[in-house]
Amino acid sequence: MHSQAIDFHPPAEEAAAFLLPVTTTLFADRAERFEALASEHSLSDWLRFLATLSRAQQQALKALPPLALPSADSLRQARTHGMPPLDPSVRPAAWRDALHQIASTLRLEAPEATRTELDALLVVSDAALEKLADSLMSGEPEATDIARLPFVAAALQVVFTQLASQLDAGQLQALDAHNVCPCCGSPAVASVVRLGAAINNLRYLHCSLCNTEWNVARAVCTTCNSDKAVALHEVEGSQGAVRAETCDSCKGYLKIAYQEKDPRVDPVADDLATLALDMLVDEAGYQRSGPNLLLIGAYSG
Repeated sequence: MHSQAIDFHPPAEEAAAFLLPVTTTLFADRAERFEALASEHSLSDWLRFLATLSRAQQQALKALPPLALPSADSLRQARTHGMPPLDPSVRPAAWRDALHQIASTLRLEAPEATRTELDALLVVSDAALEKLADSLMSGEPEATDIARLPFVAAALQVVFTQLASQLDAGQLQALDAHNVCPCCGSPAVASVVRLGAAINNLRYLHCSLCNTEWNVARAVCTTCNSDKAVALHEVEGSQGAVRAETCDSCKGYLKIAYQEKDPRVDPVADDLATLALDMLVDEAGYQRSGPNLLLIGAYSG
């Protein structure tokens, strides 16, 4: 494992504090990234399956009915009290329809064991599905449910990505816990250093649920905000498009992706394609600070 000090050059122009998801292409672009990453990868079958899942998410998003945001009073109260405007525990019923659509699509290509889990999701009660969603959001799933949770997560991502895209970015505010999404309060899955005129070399944390991004300072820990003992690590021989940023103050880490190294990087897809990096920093005693919701009960062909 190779580590190095952090160096960066800030952009010349003021940049957007928040980047809301672009629903027309987000999951389709992620599918393409999964396909590209699968080439000659030791986990190629799994990554290609995730590409199929991402395409199914894009289709489910297009099929969503109109979704209502919280009331103006609720949005105002959230802003007044420094809370995210969206609450993952308050879910539109449309997420269950999205799950059914995703499961119906995936079962056509899934291996037998995965098809069994998908078929089960198509017939269980609404109450059982809500229980699964609650366990996913709480981070306390039953062992018997784990294989189904990535698909539950995929459907919830569809609905909350759509809701986040409908918010007014100008009304969002950074939360006290800066590694928590300002839209839905979920933890970040990774961060990405963006290319672009006004956002060049700026780091944005990427929400694990609603795909919103928010600007955070570089060279500080995304968990505890320390700038004293932060370092970057990469697997020897890698091109450095994805690194692990560790903190010796809190012993946490989160990955950081660089569009400068590869403009196509996707925080979710590239995170899952670099599990060897997780293993290295885990063995060094660091604990990951944010989940990738598609990893739970990971598919194996």
